[in-house]
Amino acid sequence: MHIVVCIKQVPDSAHIRVHPVTNTIMRQGVPAIVNPYDLFAIEAALRLKDQLGGRVTVMSMGPTQAEPALRKAISLGCDEAILVTDRIFAGADTLATSYVLASAIRTLDKELPVGLVFTGKQTIDGDTAQVGPGIAKRLDMQLLTYVSRIVEVDPAQRRIVVERRAEGGVQILETAMPALITMLEGSNEIRFASTPGMFRAARATVRHWDRNAAGIEDIKLVGLKGSPTIVSRVFGPTPRAEKAKSIPFDPSDPDSSAANLLEHLLNEMPKVRKELEQRRSGTQ
Repeated sequence: MHIVVCIKQVPDSAHIRVHPVTNTIMRQGVPAIVNPYDLFAIEAALRLKDQLGGRVTVMSMGPTQAEPALRKAISLGCDEAILVTDRIFAGADTLATSYVLASAIRTLDKELPVGLVFTGKQTIDGDTAQVGPGIAKRLDMQLLTYVSRIVEVDPAQRRIVVERRAEGGVQILETAMPALITMLEGSNEIRFASTPGMFRAARATVRHWDRNAAGIEDIKLVGLKGSPTIVSRVFGPTPRAEKAKSIPFDPSDPDSSAANLLEHLLNEMPKVRKELEQRRSGTQ
């Protein structure tokens, strides 16, 4: 079974700053990491490889600087890595990104048929959770999102059963393969790279695919030209100017203290006070 894992190299959000004048993200000096959610996708794929055998290919779209992220995936146990990189991909939004990755997976499928595609549920820099579903739609694959556990995979019958976290509980879903799965954080315990794995990653050849190698048929659908959405500006939350208020509390008279707190809250929210008074007069 051939499994593809799509990952992204992102700036470490703990070190990101916003320029006070241009309102753009300042990436200088910010370390780049593998998107944390994608690590759970890698682990899920590697566990299936350990259980059923097969091959795991890790893929990313980005500049040449993203190669270390792919090497990290190889050090964890992935078999090969493909970096889809071309200048015309710059400035891509989620729609254009999903088009490029889907085209690359379709091309890879001709070399060795792809049974499963894994992604993280979202990235920490965009937080859209749109690329995975976009790839599935373009490849006409079954889509399983927010998966917390792979219950069973039957390559012979081409079926997969998963647990999916849903509002109010857990869903158990079964579908046919090929399928695309977006993994939740905390869905498994991520392994550490072994010393042989790190040596193998350092020696490995990362395949670089440009627009032609990736099978891009229409360059109008990639990069800025293929991106209908733009980020007009990036900004951090504005700190609140008002200071916290201290309301005295008398443990010997909790009723009076509670009434005092309520009075302070109603003074801060005159609309709520007015609504309560109207309700009180209506009941009387």
